[in-house]
Amino acid sequence: MSAPSTGPLVRVAFTELQALLQSILHRHGCSAEVAAVLAHNCASAQRDGAHSHGVFRIPGYVSTLASGWVDGKAVPQVSDVASGYVRVDARGGFAQPALAAARELLVQKARQAGIAVLAIHNSHHFAALWPDVEPFADEGLVALSVVNSMTCVVPHGARKPLFGTNPIAFAAPCAGHAPIVFDMATSAMAHGDVQIAARAGQRLPEGMGVDAQGQPSSDPQAILDGGALLPFGGHKGSALSMMVELLAAALTGGNFSWEFDWASHPGAKTPWTGQLIIVIDPSLAEGERFALRSRALVEQMLAAGLSRLPGERRYRERALAEREGVALTAQELAGLKALAG
Repeated sequence: MSAPSTGPLVRVAFTELQALLQSILHRHGCSAEVAAVLAHNCASAQRDGAHSHGVFRIPGYVSTLASGWVDGKAVPQVSDVASGYVRVDARGGFAQPALAAARELLVQKARQAGIAVLAIHNSHHFAALWPDVEPFADEGLVALSVVNSMTCVVPHGARKPLFGTNPIAFAAPCAGHAPIVFDMATSAMAHGDVQIAARAGQRLPEGMGVDAQGQPSSDPQAILDGGALLPFGGHKGSALSMMVELLAAALTGGNFSWEFDWASHPGAKTPWTGQLIIVIDPSLAEGERFALRSRALVEQMLAAGLSRLPGERRYRERALAEREGVALTAQELAGLKALAG
């Protein structure tokens, strides 16, 4: 997560921000249904302090829609493949509407079989990944999702970028506590955070990326202009990123991070790849005991001296937004209103 853009802050009700984002996306080429799904995702990220995936993304959505790279009106095609397997062709549209279209069937299969897989291909994902999994934990389910993105990460020991930032998101219920949720890029930093740092003129910590000559750099603009990010944790993050490519692209039938070319679509920003979601119903084996065990783990983590649990900052930001409104700069709000016409 990163701080919002500099400038005076204003606070807007969540429903007002969501409606504004929905009107922008609808005006610029999304169907009403797709616009509603994307607006909720983007407003949720802004509300929870994930600014690199909040309203910061809206100009990218708009330019991508204008370029013809993505179909904002695509109707996903859901296929019931097997007892624990659902496949969705996003038809060149966004991944979140594809998830929404298959969600009821996915949950039904997970409840029946104890575990179910959703494989989305021919899809574009340009948002935070945790909003895709957290709602499952709210229903007592465990969810894990991976999505690959455009080539911008050099594998450990390699000479040129190959992988995407390739995030992994996980959510699990916890008795008497908000769900345990994390969303992490397998790169050393999320690509959106690098863009925000470049816009703000900020330097990055050491070890985030390299410049166009392959030399270590803390200049975010150098990383963006022909450079690349590094995986987190050296060979360990690199191995996880490889796993994401296999699960999100090879298994789903989506594109690998290097397999698409948007050169003929100036303004395109959204990776055209794939997404895999695995949902588990712990009640079939443990009843309510899993959520209680989750709480026991949380209590031990706190007793061990952990000062902040995964996802805790998001929940604090969410509670503040519910009391006072979602924070964004006056400049950002003015820009959104201009896009809404």
